[in-house]
Amino acid sequence: MALDKNGIAKRIAKEMKDGWYVNLGIGIPTLVANHIPEGISVEFQSENGILGMGPFPFEGEEDADLINAGKQTITALPGATYFDSATSFGMIRGQHVQMTVLGAMEVADNGDIANWKIPGKMVKGMGGAMDLVASAENIIVAMMHTNRAGQSKLLKECTLPITGVQCVKKVVTDLAVLEIDPEGRGFILVERAPGVSVEEIQAATEGRLIVDGEVPEMKL
Repeated sequence: MALDKNGIAKRIAKEMKDGWYVNLGIGIPTLVANHIPEGISVEFQSENGILGMGPFPFEGEEDADLINAGKQTITALPGATYFDSATSFGMIRGQHVQMTVLGAMEVADNGDIANWKIPGKMVKGMGGAMDLVASAENIIVAMMHTNRAGQSKLLKECTLPITGVQCVKKVVTDLAVLEIDPEGRGFILVERAPGVSVEEIQAATEGRLIVDGEVPEMKL
């Protein structure tokens, strides 16, 4: 059974380590803050100038004055700090953020990512994605495996405007966990969603897919 958006976020939360600073992009990545495992402390940063974001607010509990870089309402944990965007981008460009979780429209099997623009459609803005992909060493993409038309979003080459080249390290979708092969051979299938077969993942992946032996199910 394919994961829902919270399932994707929960799997990504398992990648976090105690004491890390983590930047969350808009969309599915914002849900990661709701699923941090017990016993670890993670500081979430947003490029509009906040360190210490909390879980995504429930409906009716939003504070319109408290938003992330994607203009989504957020919560703040006790001790959260606020600062200007220049300081925030200084953290990013200075590589003081240990992990970045981004949404994407497309990811290529060499690690290219397209996540900021569809030609002819209105977008909220480029945000800090291009700084993040240029500066962060550990980039995970949270996305659905296919688009609404059932077409793969994991491609041989991105067709949309590129945000960054050869920067993605791992992709977590509703069907699978995949790593980008450092030798450029394609997507390595690491885990599959509960009840999802390797064949289903292969059929939904346009890019090169490496299947090496038995592929375990995700543990959520």
